[in-house]
Amino acid sequence: MDHYLTHDSPSKAISRFALPIVVGSLFQQIYTLVDSAVVGKYVGEAALASIGASFALTTIFICIGVGGGAGASVLIARYFGSRNYKRMKTAIFTSIIGFLVLALALSAFGLVFSKNLMALLQTPEQILDMAVLYLNIYFYGLPFLFMYNIISALYQALGESKIPLYFLIFSSVLNVILDVYFVRDLGFGLAGAAYATLLAQSLSAVLSFFVFIRKIKTIKTENTKIFDKKELGLVSKLAIPSIVQQSTITIGQLLVQSVVNSFGVEILAGFSAAMRVESLIIVPITSLGNAVSSYTSQNVGARKMERIGKGLRASLTMVGLYAVVILGFLRVYYSSIIAFFMNEASSSLAIETGIAYLNFIGFFFILVGSKHCVDGVLRGLGDVRVFTFANIVNLFIRVSLSMTLAHKIGIGMVWYSVPLGWLFNLIISTSYYFRIKKRSYKLKDF
Repeated sequence: MDHYLTHDSPSKAISRFALPIVVGSLFQQIYTLVDSAVVGKYVGEAALASIGASFALTTIFICIGVGGGAGASVLIARYFGSRNYKRMKTAIFTSIIGFLVLALALSAFGLVFSKNLMALLQTPEQILDMAVLYLNIYFYGLPFLFMYNIISALYQALGESKIPLYFLIFSSVLNVILDVYFVRDLGFGLAGAAYATLLAQSLSAVLSFFVFIRKIKTIKTENTKIFDKKELGLVSKLAIPSIVQQSTITIGQLLVQSVVNSFGVEILAGFSAAMRVESLIIVPITSLGNAVSSYTSQNVGARKMERIGKGLRASLTMVGLYAVVILGFLRVYYSSIIAFFMNEASSSLAIETGIAYLNFIGFFFILVGSKHCVDGVLRGLGDVRVFTFANIVNLFIRVSLSMTLAHKIGIGMVWYSVPLGWLFNLIISTSYYFRIKKRSYKLKDF
């Protein structure tokens, strides 16, 4: 087993570890872009709006899987860093079982209440049935989605980020092929895009699971428990705040979505296209934050606390460079990006809405990137109270401003609330980081 996260220079270690995660996460988002683009061009604006109406809700479930996996990986990375392989394997098997049970429960909940949820979000009547259809097919595949995300997080806890990348590339390419075939060639419409995603993700999840189990069996330990209540409690203690942290942006999107929905289908379609782009941009940032978390936790396990601050500085440098590149790209290509999601029949209002949001939000990705890096360190340290509070403040600002002022000032108020939430989150998390740094990162053992 390679312990390079505790030996290589911080910038080299994080770059080596994070790059495959970032690339993989981008591929994971490709299917959402392809769904939107193929449906928008071959089915129509109403179908595109249907995907957009359900997008924030589906992403919350993704965040539960990703956040839960990220939390579990902190514990497992700590065991790996300290070379406590017996407890590490028990925590791995316990995490897989726990998250599979959770996925089945959430899937059942979603199938029963999908229409109620979409109605609660004020989904326009003319697209309600299509949105529910897309959502139901998504819920059938939720256990496979959870399985893939937890396995990827466990790989990352062990410092292995390339194998999940290979499976993501496979899944994304297969999804693209099936999208075009089902929607354009067979004429299955919106349901075709949903089934393409279901099939691609399910196959990738099953294959990654068996490869991971085979890898874990090569680590020789004695009398490893398959399930342990104590380890489940420790995993939950870290996973729940991580789920909150990962979900904050998306929960904000979900609640704000209800505000946007009330402005009508045309604005909803434009906003949906822009949100697809924003989500794609934020995914590498989120992945870097998760990489910082594993890096921090392994170094805590190895008792190399001096490497933590160096790792944070290295990750913030990466975020700064990324934010500058993204801003330049959006400033040049914003019109073409939105046009990618539209067809000849798309309204000018839909196009103008998407362009307006991208033009504004491009200046502020440095805030959300820095927030994820600092939060990643706090999660890796196992100190999750304050960054959970910071993310709740972020959520409150976004939702309260959008719901109270959007219909008074205009849809632009939705735009302004986003960076304000990110900024306050960053201030709170960073202040607390410097406070615990002064205490030399004194921690309690698990």
